Amino acid sequence: MIITDTHTHLYSDAFDEDRTEVVRRAIEKGVKRFFIPAIDSTYTESMLQLEKDFPEHMFLMTGLHPTSVKENYKEELAHVEEQLKKRKFCAIGEIGIDLYWDTSTLAIQIEAFKHQINLAKQYKLPIVIHCREAFDEIFNVLEEEKSDDLFGVFHCFTGNIEQAKTAISYNMKLGIGGVVTFKNGKIDQFINQIDLKHLVLETDSPYLAPKPYRGKRNESSYICKVLEKLSELYGISEDEIASITTENSKTIFGI
Repeated sequence: MIITDTHTHLYSDAFDEDRTEVVRRAIEKGVKRFFIPAIDSTYTESMLQLEKDFPEHMFLMTGLHPTSVKENYKEELAHVEEQLKKRKFCAIGEIGIDLYWDTSTLAIQIEAFKHQINLAKQYKLPIVIHCREAFDEIFNVLEEEKSDDLFGVFHCFTGNIEQAKTAISYNMKLGIGGVVTFKNGKIDQFINQIDLKHLVLETDSPYLAPKPYRGKRNESSYICKVLEKLSELYGISEDEIASITTENSKTIFGI
């Protein structure tokens, strides 16, 4: 069984003490593919080091996270463009809109999001979307930018079934992680009405650990708890879900 974690911040300082052990634990559980989203230029070197340490398992993205869209966002976008010229990446991400922490930057968040969508189209890459309290704003941008060459993952999907269907209509897979195991997560109430061909698995580690680890540091090996829950909800084996979602990740990322 090969499991794919489509979203993990393994370069985070939360793993500085035991990163190798964390990766090994995940590999022992069958997690062989780790997709690594970017945040901003301050993390580039640690992401490249992670790839160097585990070259067969790590797949890097480049991009500017919406909470890092600040006064210097144009410099940060230039850094993304420089990276794309230097080497290959599997996606542009994570990008999008976050209105939980700061609504005052909405205009420049939208500008940065659109700019990076166009980079994705230019380089024929998928996008990985971060959306927090911003479904309407994200969908407005996707509606403006929609085309056959715009596709990707709606990371950490936490919306309702209508929002799930809307995201899928824009060529997005839904990234399903620890939230599906939460009592108040709500997506467990409808996710089995969505065809598995639209889902990929993720942890967003070190964040959003599934039950029974909720509130603790998340890690990629805990994706097995997400698999368990989806197996229960869909009524099929964990192996089957792992296989389908890994194939879905290959369709998106091309690797």
